[in-house]
Amino acid sequence: MALEGIGNGRDALEAPAERARSDAERGRGWFAVLARAGLVAKGVSYGLVGILALNLVVGDGGKATSRQGALATLAQESFGKVLLVLLAFGFAGYATWRLVEGLIGSDEGGKIKEWGKRAGYLGRGLIYAGLTYSTVKLLFGADSQSQNQDAREKTSTVLEWPGGRWIVGAVGLAVIGVGLWNGYRGISTKFEDEWRGGMSSAARRWGRRIAVVGHLARGVVFTLIGAFLIKAALEYEPKEAVGLDGALQEVVNASYGRYLLGLVAAGLVCYGIYCLVDARYRDVSTGDARS
Repeated sequence: MALEGIGNGRDALEAPAERARSDAERGRGWFAVLARAGLVAKGVSYGLVGILALNLVVGDGGKATSRQGALATLAQESFGKVLLVLLAFGFAGYATWRLVEGLIGSDEGGKIKEWGKRAGYLGRGLIYAGLTYSTVKLLFGADSQSQNQDAREKTSTVLEWPGGRWIVGAVGLAVIGVGLWNGYRGISTKFEDEWRGGMSSAARRWGRRIAVVGHLARGVVFTLIGAFLIKAALEYEPKEAVGLDGALQEVVNASYGRYLLGLVAAGLVCYGIYCLVDARYRDVSTGDARS
């Protein structure tokens, strides 16, 4: 009888875990809520960056800023605290979704491809965990550090390591790779592979157009960030490193900068809208349950 009781107790503990894993693999229940809330928060944050940059273009008091900077600007508004709380929950949801995807993985595409995807999911999960932390700090009145300053401080630290220039250069190449991947993903419309059925032809058509523009703009920004990291490594000068805000500022300083910034800013707003479309239609199942 005692052994039977232990067995029943173990089953009672394992059942919720199995249900949670099943929800994640099938993209339903709590997992779907976290994933879709995370995509909404991601879209809002990119949209804020784009809108602030567009205000700079039209001379309406905007500035080129990162997502952390946009959130800090939001914190100064009367409604900002409430929206920051919602965004913090959304970022936490996105981080959890990606971390679970990284841990569960799938057998699709062989071992090398599987582990590459897992690493990507885990990396994105950690980035959004950091963004969640930054948002919570803003809620408690902490000052926001610009991405430019943060990038330069970290680059300076890494450059002092043995082989630091190679590490910074390799990170720069990786960031450029992310930028090129965004460009390829946009031009090839690979993002559509993750949309479920049930979209009207008009929604799919306009969603595709917005997503292409958004991915290209994001690709430009990441490529610029990576290029300046490589420049910092080659010149052994951490001040050359830039964050998202610095990349946008570099666009402003180029020939016809305001026009170029207008295009990139509009593209980032488009990327934000794409994330909202993704939140509605994306297949968020993971593991072998994904079709």
